[in-house]
Amino acid sequence: MTGWAVAGCGWVARDHALPGLLAAGADVLALHDRSVAAMDRMPVDALRTTDLDELLATPGVDAVYVATPNAAHRPLVEAAAAAGKAVLCEKPLAADVIDAQAMLAAAREAGVLLGTAYDQRWHPAHTALRRLLPQLGTVTAVRVVYCCWLPADWTPDGRAHDNWRVDRSVAGGGAAVDLAPHGLDLAGVLLGEDVTDLHVLLQSTVHDYAVDDGALLHARTPSGVLVDLHVAYNTPDALPRRRLEIVGTRGMAVAVDTMGQTAGGSLTLLAPDPLDVPFDGASPFEAQFRAFGAAVDGDPGAWPYDPERDLSLHRLLMEALAREEQARGTRTRKEHRGA
Repeated sequence: MTGWAVAGCGWVARDHALPGLLAAGADVLALHDRSVAAMDRMPVDALRTTDLDELLATPGVDAVYVATPNAAHRPLVEAAAAAGKAVLCEKPLAADVIDAQAMLAAAREAGVLLGTAYDQRWHPAHTALRRLLPQLGTVTAVRVVYCCWLPADWTPDGRAHDNWRVDRSVAGGGAAVDLAPHGLDLAGVLLGEDVTDLHVLLQSTVHDYAVDDGALLHARTPSGVLVDLHVAYNTPDALPRRRLEIVGTRGMAVAVDTMGQTAGGSLTLLAPDPLDVPFDGASPFEAQFRAFGAAVDGDPGAWPYDPERDLSLHRLLMEALAREEQARGTRTRKEHRGA
């Protein structure tokens, strides 16, 4: 059994990762956060410490799940790797490419397993969809809508304001950085090939913060599959806002309300005779931790995802975002000169 430590005890760790770890039979031995109150809200009997060295020295810890804000990933991953611990790090790998590269280098030098926590890979509807793909014929397009409502003053549980996701210095961007990595990763996992040509359009239309609150991403794979993502922080949660479509020459698969942290939703195969496809209700986090733990325990085939591939996707996204930010700045300057 893999012994786990959790670094970063926010709502994702508490409400989704910890239940997934426990359901997977993991032994959660230690928690780390700068906030004692955040650790106290984690319902598990484990060491609680604000001292990273103490966390990494906890007897029996084999792997560390990193769920801190993006800009804090690198020092935690480097320290865990230096201590010989496998690391499963939340997406995106880091707030910028330089930190992500350093994290991979640290894991490589230490000879430890580093994984990115793309839980959507493990959603039971998406694993069922992957098996269905041959029935669709030649896949021509992937369309993802992954949106939510995230105002500047959002906070979990009504606690003091801590919405770091709209702070560029901490998150690395806004809705595009936070939500698009899931769709880019999932498209590659389902298709068996990643996008290599990516363009982004950003919007800052609804919320009053310095990062984007919505984005459209248009991409293409080497074989010509078109991938379209709409991600946003400006879509009210009461509206339909999570949808995945795979279009092929013999049919289309539609998954509704599967993009997200929880199990559930629906999967329909639209062909001459539409079919509702059943799948189990297991948490994607449970499946993720079970697979990573098996890899740590000696089964390399249990975790088939190379962090170099995750880094390449991260670099592709960040470069596309930088081009769009530069273009937006140019458009703004021209508008000012013409005013």
